[in-house]
Amino acid sequence: MVQIKPIKITDLQDCIKVINESFATVAREFNLTEQNCPRHPSFMKVDTLRKRFADGYQMYGLYEQEKLVGYVSISIDENNAAELHNLAVLPGYRHKGYGKRLLDYCEKRAKEMRCYKIKIEIIEENKKLKDWYLKNGYIHLFAKKFDHLPFTVGFMEKYM
Repeated sequence: MVQIKPIKITDLQDCIKVINESFATVAREFNLTEQNCPRHPSFMKVDTLRKRFADGYQMYGLYEQEKLVGYVSISIDENNAAELHNLAVLPGYRHKGYGKRLLDYCEKRAKEMRCYKIKIEIIEENKKLKDWYLKNGYIHLFAKKFDHLPFTVGFMEKYM
């Protein structure tokens, strides 16, 4: 049985493990280290999640047989646009449609909150991920290189 449930503050330690392990595959693929990209989700600490929880980020976990295997959060900006954060599925649970289920769930939640669009930032060079978002109805707006990051950031969005 697979279900998506809101995350409670007591779940954050499990969430950080899912985020770190899931994004570690991306860090390896793009040679990201704690030195050259300390804010990458593969190196995130639970304190960051606690702060986001306190700031009102809506966090959701995807559970398979009561085991947390996926995570995502959304925040709402001052213009009432939703922003997707840290969509993650553990490597051993990928290719089962869980990422799509989390994405669809967040889009549904954003619509319920009367958000007019949902935004995401990705590693522009991650063609596979970019193509996945394009396939799911997102449009690519632009890419920007930041001096402090070892990759280019791609900005995408989908209107509700």
